[in-house]
Amino acid sequence: MVEHIKNKISDLVDEYYKKEEDNSSFKKIVPTLIKKGLENVNLSMFSEERKKELLEAVGDEFLRRDQKTDALKMYAKVSNTTKINEVAKEFAKVGLYTYAIDAYKLSDNKEMLLKVGNKCLEEGHINEAIKAFEAIKNTERLKTVGDYCLEKLKLEYALEVFKFLNDKQKLIETGDKCIKENELSIAAQSFEAANDKIKLNELGDLLLKKGMLNGALRAYEQSENIMMVEFIKENFKGDPKIGTYL
Repeated sequence: MVEHIKNKISDLVDEYYKKEEDNSSFKKIVPTLIKKGLENVNLSMFSEERKKELLEAVGDEFLRRDQKTDALKMYAKVSNTTKINEVAKEFAKVGLYTYAIDAYKLSDNKEMLLKVGNKCLEEGHINEAIKAFEAIKNTERLKTVGDYCLEKLKLEYALEVFKFLNDKQKLIETGDKCIKENELSIAAQSFEAANDKIKLNELGDLLLKKGMLNGALRAYEQSENIMMVEFIKENFKGDPKIGTYL
């Protein structure tokens, strides 16, 4: 029994030193691999476990060099969510919220996506807040962002949010506000997203009065006003305003 334990301990020690030697070898070849480019290296001779360890070592080296994006790619290849979260945290710490959100999406860290999204909203980084809340499909927070954007006339962002939520009423409200602010292109997109043919037809009338023929034509086509579509096509053939959107 004692002899068996001694042999077992000996085997464990040998295994430990072999692993240390292998890791040391990895550390030696990692800089060469990075210089050559992993896409140009054949790793098929390694087992999956050793290949994973090697890629993690490459990721660690990238991180040591402060090449966080490259490190993320390596950690993502081996599904190391712990290290992905560590990199994401570093991005967020220095205000690189877009990169942080992309990283947290890789690790599917919904809790941190919500936290970063709230932080972005507090600091006025609307685009990033939307990106974070969309990633976790948090409709409540997205509605808050959308209403804020409407109030502050950040109409393109409002369109993006309400389009994602498929909120027809809010899309129409966005379109109406766009018309008041003379943001007619966003108005057209809002009414199209809401599939509101009445609003599209009214927009077509407004665009026609302004001489914006291509925008009017598109609005009438979307509203299925065949009569006005034919009217524009028949009476304004070759007009240079047919061919530019709004």
